[in-house]
Parts: sequence; structure tokens; C-alpha cells
Amino acid sequence: MAYSLGLTLYNLRLAKAVTPGAGRPPRPAGRLIWLHAPGQDATRTIMELARRMVDDDGVTVLLTCPAAPPVGEGIILQPPPDDTPAEARAFLDHWKPEVAVFADGELRPAMIHECEDRKLPLMIVDGSAPYVMRDRDGWFPGLMRAVLGAFAHVLVVDEPAARAFRKAGAAPSAVAAVGRMEEESAALPSVEDERAALAHDLMARPVWFAASLPEAEEDAAIAAHRACLSHAHRLLLIVAPEDPERAATLAARMEAEEGWAVARRSLDQSPDREVEVYIADTPGEYGLWYRLAPITFLGGSLSGKGLIRNPLEPAALGSAILYGPRTGDFGPACGRLGAARAARVIGSAGDLAEALADLLSPDRAARLAQAAWTVTSEGAEATEHAITLIRRLMDGEG
Repeated sequence: MAYSLGLTLYNLRLAKAVTPGAGRPPRPAGRLIWLHAPGQDATRTIMELARRMVDDDGVTVLLTCPAAPPVGEGIILQPPPDDTPAEARAFLDHWKPEVAVFADGELRPAMIHECEDRKLPLMIVDGSAPYVMRDRDGWFPGLMRAVLGAFAHVLVVDEPAARAFRKAGAAPSAVAAVGRMEEESAALPSVEDERAALAHDLMARPVWFAASLPEAEEDAAIAAHRACLSHAHRLLLIVAPEDPERAATLAARMEAEEGWAVARRSLDQSPDREVEVYIADTPGEYGLWYRLAPITFLGGSLSGKGLIRNPLEPAALGSAILYGPRTGDFGPACGRLGAARAARVIGSAGDLAEALADLLSPDRAARLAQAAWTVTSEGAEATEHAITLIRRLMDGEG
């Protein structure tokens, strides 16, 4: 009775009227599973799960998520369906998935109730805490306990998460703390011949990289480089401006105000031994600079809306990471790096020089880089466990 009342109250809180089934592409023939991610961080982990299911099992994967990441063959990207009874029925009638997998812990009661009625196997992966959809706040007696009870497997990131799911109503036997799943690799490509040639030019000089540096943070980078040059005379700053159109202006400023020798990538100039700043103003080469620079400062973290680049990119390529207090869209990734002591966080622009000077000690940078690489490479066992359970559910083994 409590479940029925809770679900009725929930369904009355409709955000908007929708036309069920509008705008969906045709369903391909063959086996299909549905994966759902409620946000950007969950999307990165579930994308790797999707890729593995397509490559290893030959199934079609329907992926629903609020963002629009690039997807490969065999993955159908769709916006999440509105959580209403009519839309849930239309969605399931159209796609006919064999298994539904929800990431993170977002609960969509109308959809879960419809899946349960159809005996569609349900599973949670990378669970951190259970919650009803954010825009449906209210009092729904018995609802969370009932919908959690519908899941055959609840794979969570750690023991505190396991306790949260059990307390909220998941069957104790269904909950397992398996750690975070591995993410789609954040390692960006580079041309090996280019890397080898530039590494030869650098001749083991100390190097740091300011990635996607906005105009508002140029003063901080210049001040840090100036301070560190006083005791590391061969230090090279590689800087990729957020706006490549600022490259000429930035180069002229550094030459005029600081007296530095500056070279630019777009002009086919090399970072020879006299060059103190190398401006990386050609697109698509972040993988190259992360590989060459033992230390990366992530732009946007001292001003504006936060980090511009994903911190897992330099982490995956062995560069020690520095960033400021503004993490923006990458808060969860920064949280993982912070928990593993795999990044150095600075409080303000004035702290950048001191943090950089400390990391110019190779052993300190190496420890940070190793910890960061471990964060990016963890989770293979959790992913394998999830895939094994999905296969069992598809085969009707529970």
C-alpha cells in the first residue's frame, strides 16, 4: 500500500507534459541492452562498459545520458526519457532492452516500476548513494525502498555506499562493494615521431605545461615561471592558451616585459636551449604536451567557471597535476585525485610559484604522477564483474 501511495504521489509531480515516444530512431535488430548515466562523471565510466559490451559481446547498447559524448559503432545515444508512466511504457515498447543498467544511484521510479512489471532485469553500477530524480523532491512513502528492491544487483564503489543502499532498501544479498569501474581511457594520442624529436630538443630540461591557460590566469603563470627561473635556469614553460588567437599577443608581452626568448609551435619554431617559453598554439596536441611535461597546471582553475580540461588527461599520461580551487564540471574527477593524493591543489594564484617550485624536485613530481596514473587505471576488475553479471541476466540466470 505504501509503495502504491508513494508512486502515485511521485507521478503527480510531473515536470511537464510529454509526447511519449517522440523522435526515436528505429530499433536495430538483435540483442540490445540499456545503460543510463545521470551525469557527466557517470557517463565516462558507463561509456567504457558500453564499448566493452559492443566489442566483446556484439550487442547493441542504448545509452541515455544528459550530455552528448562521441560514441562508436554499436552504441545508440539518446536523451534520458521523462520519468512518467506513459513515457516509460513507450520507451520500453520501442527499444525492448534485455537488461537495464543504471549508473551512480539515480532512481527513476516510474520507469523502474514499469521494468518490474515486465520482469526486465535491473542493475545498478558504480553506485555512490541512492536518490530519487533531483527534480522530483517530495514525500513519497515507501517508494525508494520499493524501487531499490527491484534491482537484481547493486554494485557500489565502497562500503559506505553499500551501507547507504542497504539502509535505503536494497536487498542485502544484491549489494556488493566492488570499487569504481574503469573509465574510458583519458590518454590522448600523439605522434611518436613528434614526441621523440621534441624530447631530443628539450635535452632533459625541466619542463612545465600550462594547459588551456585563459587570459585571466596569464599573470599567475608568468609570475610562477619568473620565480622558478631564478633557481632553475633551464626551466621551460610550454603554454597552450585557451584562445590560440592570443598566442602572438602573449609572446610579444613575454618578450617585451620579461625579456624571455619565446618560440611558437604554429610558426614551426623549436624549443631550443635558449627558449624559455614555448607557445603551443596548434590544435589537437594536448597528448603531446602532457607526455613531454612532467608537471601540468590546468587552466581555468583559478578564475571563471573552473577547469577547462579533464584532469584525468594528464593523469593518464604521467604528468603531475596542479590546479586551483575552481574545479567546475570536473569536481568528481578532482575528488578522486584528491582522495588518492594524486594532485596538488593551490588556494590562489599567488601559491602557484611555490607549488611549482616544490614539484620541480623530480621525486615529488614522480610520486604525484604515479598516484594519478593509478587513479586512471583502476577499476578493471569492477568492470569485468559488471559485465559478467550483465551476461548472466541476459541469459536468464539472475
